[in-house]
Amino acid sequence: MTQGLFSDLLVIDCASFIAGPAAGTVMSDFGARVIKVEPPGLGDSYRNLFRLRGAGPDAIDYFWALDARNKESLALDLKDEAGRAVLHKLIARADVFITNFPFPIRERLGLRAQDVLPMNPRLIYASLTPYGEHGPERDRTAYDTTAWWGRSGLMDMVKATSDTEPALSMPGMGDHPTAMALYGAIVTALYKRQITGQGGEVSTSLMANGLWSNSCQIQAALCGYELTGRGERGARSAMTETYFCACGRQLLLAIANPGREWPLLARALGHPEWLEDELFATPMLRFANSAILTAYLEDAFLSEPWAVWRERLSAAGVTFGIVAQIEDHAGDEQVEANGLLPEFVDGEGLRTVDSPFQLAGEPKQPPRMSPSVGQHTRAILEEVGCSPAEIEALTTGG
Repeated sequence: MTQGLFSDLLVIDCASFIAGPAAGTVMSDFGARVIKVEPPGLGDSYRNLFRLRGAGPDAIDYFWALDARNKESLALDLKDEAGRAVLHKLIARADVFITNFPFPIRERLGLRAQDVLPMNPRLIYASLTPYGEHGPERDRTAYDTTAWWGRSGLMDMVKATSDTEPALSMPGMGDHPTAMALYGAIVTALYKRQITGQGGEVSTSLMANGLWSNSCQIQAALCGYELTGRGERGARSAMTETYFCACGRQLLLAIANPGREWPLLARALGHPEWLEDELFATPMLRFANSAILTAYLEDAFLSEPWAVWRERLSAAGVTFGIVAQIEDHAGDEQVEANGLLPEFVDGEGLRTVDSPFQLAGEPKQPPRMSPSVGQHTRAILEEVGCSPAEIEALTTGG
């Protein structure tokens, strides 16, 4: 039996892949009971996606370990009337129902909001779509790489230069932020239910979250600004550029207040004479001579490894960061200090990535390994009142 702030909540994860299910994962971190509904046999199509990246037969399904942690698996064939009947019994007692099925599939399965909400007036129906609940593209399928990354303009703008080939997003890059939006919508609806006693429908989309992620640039366009692509290295500000260190690692300067930080940077690099150079005497001159200053900074940073610059720039109060690599996070002192990679209680030392917020006085649940397909089916069927004969008939019928 789970404990925690949401321990009295039952969440049905009737979704696939990442953005919808991950909202349920966050709820499970605070103790909600989350039942993952997936097809018998192969289960959710998100399973085994990791094999497309070359994982071997005995490798851990790292996608599934992340987004299905803490959940129970109920294997149901929702194309079958008997399978839907079991789901309806769960809906009747649930607090939250999460789905991202395309609307035509929801209609065929009787899982639209207007179908589900009458079964339980206190239910929160949480809908995740690629492009929104309305409009000519409401029935289109998509992933975050298309509806969040590509559609938002981020793919076009996040390039080294304006003529650089656009980069594809990484798996889950837009899904997990979108999951946080869906989680926020669910919790807002639960608060409304506390006031009114009534459930209702909430929704968000990958496209809406992509626009929000790129909203500073979109707002500029809405205000009539014509934004140009990024210029070549040396034409950009030297204060917001990446630089190689002697060890081969890269750091990133992010100096938004050069009036204060430019002197700190010059002294930390051991070049106080730059402060007397007429080429760099004012912000406008530093920008006009950015190519020269960039070259100076490149030479300076190449003189020492990252560990030295981390110490010097930190002591000086310069705003900077490392261009991190995936392997950096395990063992990172700052990550460890904030408990961002908790250990599975049943994972033999395996760790996972924590959801990105804390609530004072409400500890999260220690993460449990994700379930196998249908691992909890029989127990859940018994719980909703199915007799041994009914369970046998359901099992025999697939």
